Amino acid sequence: MKALVCILLLLETFVFVVQQQVDGGLNENEISQQISSEDRRQNPPQTDTLRAEASTDSQQYCDLGIPDIHAALRELTATVTEQKGNIRELTATVTEQKGNIRELTAADTEQKENIRALETQLREQKMFILEELNKKNEEISNLTLSQVEELKKENRDREIAFSAGLMQSGSGNIGPFTTDITITYKKVFTNIGNAYNPVTGVFTAPLKGAYMFRISIFGHGGTPATVSIFKNEEQVVVVHDVQAQDRVTSSNGVVLILEVGDVVYVRLWSGTRIYDINQENLNSFSGFLLFPLRVQ
Repeated sequence: MKALVCILLLLETFVFVVQQQVDGGLNENEISQQISSEDRRQNPPQTDTLRAEASTDSQQYCDLGIPDIHAALRELTATVTEQKGNIRELTATVTEQKGNIRELTAADTEQKENIRALETQLREQKMFILEELNKKNEEISNLTLSQVEELKKENRDREIAFSAGLMQSGSGNIGPFTTDITITYKKVFTNIGNAYNPVTGVFTAPLKGAYMFRISIFGHGGTPATVSIFKNEEQVVVVHDVQAQDRVTSSNGVVLILEVGDVVYVRLWSGTRIYDINQENLNSFSGFLLFPLRVQ
């Protein structure tokens, strides 16, 4: 019974020591002193007779194979010390990991700020690009309108055509004369671009290009009917017919390359004549622009 009490006391002491070891830590000597102090507290001084009995009981208990409590406590103390060291190492590791986590958190925050800055920059660039595109579109629109107006003007300038008959009223012969004369075709059918002058009978080229001209003549037999198309002062083509009697008729045409200001007209040869009737328009002079040419 006494041995059981001693074991319980020792276990109580061990639990206390372990708690102290965990809370603040006791070394091995302090643990031994604590155990001895507890042993003296629980076992006050005895008489010689009691010591002899205790010694005899202790010897009997040892003979019964009760383990060495002090040795077990020392082993457990060493284990607790080792575990405490492990705890310190784990604590250091946790502290290090917390530091790493703080660094990663700081890096993540920095990256988020960089992303926000890039998003802001992207929005600004997008707005700038949109503004530039709007400006370009407006310029293109204005340019297109200008080009359209210019093309319209060019097309209007390219609308050049005329056709005229010899007499506005009546009928009769023109010629023969002793010298060549320029024929004035007074009855204007068409004069788009107003390049033909019915007063002078002269066509003046308003722009450089290829032009088509055509004339037709009619007369009575016995006298030749001969006319020529002139470019500036140069005779280009001749229209001629002659019959002893009855009527004479002929026509001809030519394509000319004209510069701005070049003139084209028809001349009646001396000693020849043509005849016309207003309602029939037997004599005519026509011309029109085929296509413009670039000014070199």
